[in-house]
Amino acid sequence: MGAPAPSSPNAWDPLRALARLDPEVHEALTEEWRREEEGLELIASENHVGPAVLAATGSLLTNKYAEGYPGARYYGGCGPADRVETLARDRARALFGGEHVNVQPHSGTQANMGALMAIAEPGETILSLDLAHGGHLSHGHPKNFAGRTYKIVHYGVSRVSETIDMAEVRRLAREGKPRVILAGASAYPRRLDFGAFAEIATEVGARLMVDMAHIAGLVAAGVHESPVPVSDVVTFTTHKTLRGPRGGAVLCRADIGKKLDSAVFPGIQGGPLMHVIAAKAVAFLEAAGEPFRRYQAAVVRNAAVLAAALAERGHRIVSGGTDTHLFLLDLRPAGMSGREAEDALGAIGITVNKNLIPFDERSPRETSGLRLGTPALTTRGMGEGEMAEIAGLIDGRLRARDDEAVRRDLGEKVRDLCRRFPIYAGYGAALGRAGKDAS
Repeated sequence: MGAPAPSSPNAWDPLRALARLDPEVHEALTEEWRREEEGLELIASENHVGPAVLAATGSLLTNKYAEGYPGARYYGGCGPADRVETLARDRARALFGGEHVNVQPHSGTQANMGALMAIAEPGETILSLDLAHGGHLSHGHPKNFAGRTYKIVHYGVSRVSETIDMAEVRRLAREGKPRVILAGASAYPRRLDFGAFAEIATEVGARLMVDMAHIAGLVAAGVHESPVPVSDVVTFTTHKTLRGPRGGAVLCRADIGKKLDSAVFPGIQGGPLMHVIAAKAVAFLEAAGEPFRRYQAAVVRNAAVLAAALAERGHRIVSGGTDTHLFLLDLRPAGMSGREAEDALGAIGITVNKNLIPFDERSPRETSGLRLGTPALTTRGMGEGEMAEIAGLIDGRLRARDDEAVRRDLGEKVRDLCRRFPIYAGYGAALGRAGKDAS
């Protein structure tokens, strides 16, 4: 039996309903609120969404099945669903350009899957960045759909510069004659030269696909060159730097649009998540504003300052720095693994992720590096002064990771810093009230 419908609008309180029905999930949400409020989030693919995105994601549209596309659904009652999906499409095109857009993919990986199905046949060759050099699982890992479906050839970075070796990309493209050249990364700190990739693709008769999942927010704000004008298809996530709900989207040339839509539905998905699509529309609207452009510029400045501050303290930064929202910390000179550093920083409230670095000799479960990013810190309002402060906290912990007194001291300093930059204070208070009322 479900809970009875509220008798009036004033009776509607989702958090109280949750606390009464499922106190365990309510407790987990309260723990997550506390983790975000009291800790520093440096995972480059994570962010703190705004209240409008939260409201849309938790909206009544979660109730609606809307298989198909606007104007061509398989269910009745899709008028509001058509409206929000059309808004999301129109706003994505206005934000990024492109001739056709699909906003239904549930994730970045499913966006990549739909895009590849639209432009390549099983068994054809895909040329993409090696995962160990900053690529992504969905670009050809042998256990991922891409690696199981296509012939994958990887390019990498130079041992000297630790940046993508475009001469190697051209050589591999000429040798392998790939159907698709895939540009994009999940752990690459430097700008991508989309024009150079497009030139190589044209030379060898390949389609150019760009996965801009990590840099979509930077592209939307004009902080990074856009791949859309020179690419056949561009995929991206709507979270990460774009600061929207978790999900994916695809932009492509008009001649690919019909194949793309068919690949997404019914090819790899059934009913779209209409509540998430509504939140995507909200995120695209937010990203079109001047405050968002200022935010993205600050994200990039903060990443550069944080990387430089760590370098000044003797830490090695892969490729010597960053042009984007993230950078890689090489832990080999410090004599520790990425897993050890992740655990040590987590113990004082700094959340990071271990990450392979180019030519890493450790396993993906251990790694020799950390990936650090500034989107979430910048969302909180932190600036260059706080980046220098955070560099000191990271440095202090890594140099004394076995010292319990240092752990306690640095943990309190992290909490002090976070108290100066609250994120969801009102939400936390509402969670607390709901919990007390239900107990």
